[in-house]
Amino acid sequence: MQRITAKYYIETPYELEKAAQVLAGEQSSGTFVEVPGETAELKSRFAARVESIAPLETVTEPAIPGATSKTGKYQRAMIEVSWSIENFGYNLPVMISTLQGNLYELTQFTGLKLMDIELPDLYSEQFKGPKFGIEGCRKLTDVYNRPLIGTIIKPSIGMTPEQTAELVKTLVEAGIDFIKDDELLGSSANSPFDKRVDAVMRVINDHADKTGKKVMYAFNISDEIDEMKRNYQKIVRNGGTCAMISLNSVGISATRKICEIGELAIHGHRNGWGMMNRHPLLGIEFPAYQKLWRLAGVDQIHVNGIQNKFWESDDSVVRSIEACLKPILNGTTVLPVVSSGQWGGQAPETYRRTKTVDLLYMAGGGIMAHPMGPAGGVRALHQAWEAAVDGLSIEQAALKYPEFGKSVEKFDSK
Repeated sequence: MQRITAKYYIETPYELEKAAQVLAGEQSSGTFVEVPGETAELKSRFAARVESIAPLETVTEPAIPGATSKTGKYQRAMIEVSWSIENFGYNLPVMISTLQGNLYELTQFTGLKLMDIELPDLYSEQFKGPKFGIEGCRKLTDVYNRPLIGTIIKPSIGMTPEQTAELVKTLVEAGIDFIKDDELLGSSANSPFDKRVDAVMRVINDHADKTGKKVMYAFNISDEIDEMKRNYQKIVRNGGTCAMISLNSVGISATRKICEIGELAIHGHRNGWGMMNRHPLLGIEFPAYQKLWRLAGVDQIHVNGIQNKFWESDDSVVRSIEACLKPILNGTTVLPVVSSGQWGGQAPETYRRTKTVDLLYMAGGGIMAHPMGPAGGVRALHQAWEAAVDGLSIEQAALKYPEFGKSVEKFDSK
């Protein structure tokens, strides 16, 4: 039977082999003492297996609370543990409980982070992955050979559907490819979901009728699952092409249920990500995280951005983009959503480090606060990416492109 393998970064005051075996036992057939029924045959078939242990540095202070070291030293390592897929089959919630469940509670560890997951070939037969992904989102927006350029509706809360539609009109006329609700906006008192969909899609459909370009708008449908399905169909009836889900709030099962409908591209927002990842020795790393949501069928997923306004390092963002572009599940990929304090100035470094234009590149103030207005902001982002692919520096691009030059004057803090 095929196995699923998980890679962990650990810290422990115990011997590495002993700590790894505790993890394997706790997350499969074992408990803290031998019990009746735990036969050698049962263990052979269902027990987790420690596949490898690679020792790293030793430290004198624990990363998080746990068992106290008698020697004053805590050993770090990378370990790999595998499970037979007989243990959980194709049940994603149980698989996640296995890979990420009580192991975080184990006193033997003063640090533990799930770094990556190796999926067995059989999973490709059961999970189709994103219905649209990169190529499908390009087809829906008719954007090729460059990043999709997107923005977010701000203020997050307080605008009426009519005010939102007016802003959308400005943006679609400026040449935007993608617009999204903020994750804080669901169906609020000032902006009921149905009225917002009606108002926004009226603008988007009128623009498509006139120009042939249909802007993708990600309406936030995050809610209880029955309401999510109702809101999903509302978007479909109004001619929309995308729905947004706050992944960590809604959960894997509800997200998969919505993705399986298959009529809209699903924009996966990872708000709450920091509590899962910010500590270097606790939680989950993005390569593992995005695989779980790809199994559920998400088409787009946030990765933060180079030189972002949050805590995440550029190296982490680059690894996240690379993870999204690495094919799994019959060769599928997921569209990385680059955001957080972005303007055209980060494009050259983003391209230099990733060598890809398969991105949804999101800018809020970088578009709306451009000195030449939103049209100038959108144009400046196009220019920034043309310059990035051509290998131009920010200074060279500012001299070549007027709109980008104005962005540099406005946004470059150097």
